[in-house]
Amino acid sequence: MTHDPHQTTPAGKPRARSLGIPLLGTPGKWNAITDVPGLEVGYTTLIEGASVRTGVTAIHPRGKAAGAADPLAAGFFSLNGNGEMTGVSWIEESGTTAGPIAITNTHAIGPAHAGIVRWTVKHHPQVAEAWLLPVAAETWDGYLNDINGGHVTEEHAVAALEAAASGPIEEGSVGGGTGMCCYEFKGGTGTASRLVDYGGVSYTVGVLVQANFGARDELVIAGTPMGETLADDNPMAEWDGGPPGAGSVIAIVATDAPLLPGQCKALARRVTFGLGRTGTTGSHFSGDLFLAMSTANPGAFTRGVNALFGQTAGRLDRLEFVPWGFLDPFYAAIAYATEDAVLNALVANKEMVGYHGRRVPGLPVEAVRRYA
Repeated sequence: MTHDPHQTTPAGKPRARSLGIPLLGTPGKWNAITDVPGLEVGYTTLIEGASVRTGVTAIHPRGKAAGAADPLAAGFFSLNGNGEMTGVSWIEESGTTAGPIAITNTHAIGPAHAGIVRWTVKHHPQVAEAWLLPVAAETWDGYLNDINGGHVTEEHAVAALEAAASGPIEEGSVGGGTGMCCYEFKGGTGTASRLVDYGGVSYTVGVLVQANFGARDELVIAGTPMGETLADDNPMAEWDGGPPGAGSVIAIVATDAPLLPGQCKALARRVTFGLGRTGTTGSHFSGDLFLAMSTANPGAFTRGVNALFGQTAGRLDRLEFVPWGFLDPFYAAIAYATEDAVLNALVANKEMVGYHGRRVPGLPVEAVRRYA
């Protein structure tokens, strides 16, 4: 039987479309962030004993071969700042990001950050000789994972970076999303993409989320409030470790459409609307941090980098970009792909038991199939 990446993950786990959930927009070939040409994703997943439920997700925006030598136009947006994404001060200053991105648990930011440095020193030593400000982001998995046990190491981050590839990618309890919960169901890693036509060219907008947010009563699927329908079997409601809805969500947006840094920031803001389509109203205790970038205009930002290696000034840099007045279809693509990615993280999952015997159920997909 031929694998349909819009219906199932490579491991055969269901995706949102397999339940007949109506989703807007036209997805790319794999309905994944890896539909953006050159972009690669890799995971290290740690499920060990009764207490370890964590990992690392790695993203190479231009692929492993490019490393950090060719910066991309980028923009960052914080919907709520109860979280961490390193490197954003330079992104805000320069309008660029460069090199790999890692997503992990809150207390493993250090090893993930250091792992990016170690990987870059090995594969792109000339870049590492200058300076690195890696992007490492987090959400909190301490309900299911022994988050203080130091289980994620630099080696795990390097392994995820080495494993990165294009093509269809796994979702659910994988990589940094392994121990995450979303709407008090099992959450984690989800991805989706949308195609946008502009000027006779088909561009791709891809989103990857690490979904660890939302209270059960907020959940909306395809416009249908599902919180009351799916209210049963909610062990997290009896847990006193945080209010309902606490958690976080990291979203990484990538596109091959040529954009200015400010336009990337505008795309990052539109993640908010995609999350809202799934019901969340945003919790004070949720770190909701979004990074968007354009893989177009290769080489446009390298002259500043080259200056670090003693090269003299040369031609002026130039950027092509979609005019601001034509960005609405890209904004819609972000909202639709983000909604899709969150639902994929929920659907491609099942019950998990972890630290201290705590349990979180998987989304009851048959109930969703009946009601959504």
